[in-house]
Amino acid sequence: MSRHASDKGPTQRQLRAGELIRHAVAGILQRGEMRDPALQDVIITVTEVRMSPDLNHANVFVAALGNSDEAAMVKGLNRAASFIRSKLGREIDMKFTPELRFAKDDRFDAAEKVDAILARPEVARDLRRDDEGED
Repeated sequence: MSRHASDKGPTQRQLRAGELIRHAVAGILQRGEMRDPALQDVIITVTEVRMSPDLNHANVFVAALGNSDEAAMVKGLNRAASFIRSKLGREIDMKFTPELRFAKDDRFDAAEKVDAILARPEVARDLRRDDEGED
């Protein structure tokens, strides 16, 4: 039986490479070497890196801490992607340095929406009613 990329999630190799790149990119961003105005005074968290099966492309998911224009931040990171890639090539031990594509990680926004829904009085009331009915 053959294994296809569409059958399952990422391989261990992709996960290891993604984690290696996530740590290295976070270090590069932390040093603040970018001159792009959209990246000045912005604290950026690298939340996840998803590697292509051939490890030639990396989708880097980022979030800004605090109140920042995340769309401008992502555009600035994509403008600086070749610079970041050159720094990355010196820090990681991989045969090829992958092309970087930055994207906003919207999982935190989704979590906030779920929290807001659960905090509604009618939802809290229904949840209490469900808990009392289990006795």
